[in-house]
Amino acid sequence: MGDKDTVLARVLALTEGEDDVVAKMATVACELFNSDSRFDWVGFYRVTEPNLLKIGPYQGGHGCLAIPFAKGVCGAAAVSGETQLVDDVDAFPGHIACSSTTRSEIVVPVFSSEGELLGVLDIDSDQPAAFSGEDKVMLEKLMKMTFG
Repeated sequence: MGDKDTVLARVLALTEGEDDVVAKMATVACELFNSDSRFDWVGFYRVTEPNLLKIGPYQGGHGCLAIPFAKGVCGAAAVSGETQLVDDVDAFPGHIACSSTTRSEIVVPVFSSEGELLGVLDIDSDQPAAFSGEDKVMLEKLMKMTFG
């Protein structure tokens, strides 16, 4: 993810003082997508009604328009409230193939400062096992500092 500290600092500087969640999501998606060649798709799925995620700001090819909480890696992150780090999407039960090129994925839940689930940050890669525990820690920190 490039230099993680630089990416974190740049996103925080760009979103400082912004209170519009969608504007922040758009900025985060753009900055992350352009920060690392491992990333094929970076975007948000927003909670738009109970138990449903709908596509939000993203960078990359088309994503799925809607994902029920009961389906896929994004749904698992929304239901559990925990980051999902998936080395092989084909081995994940119920994986939704929004893109046939995706091999691995990391999905981080996004909470408001009041603890409300706003949605999830989804990052896909065409490389197997593209994401590390270090990526997980950095992305969780970024989501908390940007939205929480």
